[in-house]
Amino acid sequence: MSDAGMGITNALTSVLRGARGVTVLTGSGVSAESGVPTFRDAQTGLWARYEPQELATPEAFERDPRLVWEWYQWRRDLVRQAEPNPGHRALVEFERRVPTFLLATQNVDGLHRRAGSENVLELHGNIMRSKCSVEGVEAEPRTGDESVPPPCPGCGAFLRPDVVWFGEALPEDVFAAASEAARNCDVFLSVGTSSLVYPAASLPSEAARSGAMLVEVNPDDTPLTPHADYTLRGRAGEVLPVLVDALRTP
Repeated sequence: MSDAGMGITNALTSVLRGARGVTVLTGSGVSAESGVPTFRDAQTGLWARYEPQELATPEAFERDPRLVWEWYQWRRDLVRQAEPNPGHRALVEFERRVPTFLLATQNVDGLHRRAGSENVLELHGNIMRSKCSVEGVEAEPRTGDESVPPPCPGCGAFLRPDVVWFGEALPEDVFAAASEAARNCDVFLSVGTSSLVYPAASLPSEAARSGAMLVEVNPDDTPLTPHADYTLRGRAGEVLPVLVDALRTP
């Protein structure tokens, strides 16, 4: 597909070259290109009989902490096998080219940091981390502790995955920083996200109200599509490298 076929125009590249601040929101479509199952696609094999809502809530953990911990251990193993894709790497290059850049992600796999992105906000947490289920502070099991779930080294309560579950609020400071970046950027890119999961899905609107140009990268229409200034059709791993190449070309 040509640059034009993707929706990459001279006008868009000109605006991006002159942008002083760019904020990016990424969703599960970016991770899926690395082989990380989307939330619902993870319900396979032994886990096919469970709905995600049965396993990703505080109530589920309270009811059966072992079951929830084992599901997340299985998902962690899937993430360990994944590698950053060209979309992740293109965003690293974007960050190097823009004076003020922030990447807010709904993904919990940590692949953006593994690719080399530095200014990253993990809105929904990180599946590879653990935290105390009572104190809420980040903590990891003691070496050699094979308890399921393992106890917090500090207070002895169960550890849980450091992710945001259904019914829980996003970390207030993390979302506040993402919101501030959305309000202060020149260009806002929404990449590989359905634009359905709130409050993250409100960030493009915040950016638009503050005068930012909205760019959507997605193979499909979303609720954001009618409001985007530019819609780049395709997967992140296809579109973003081409967009970065266009920025390099004088």
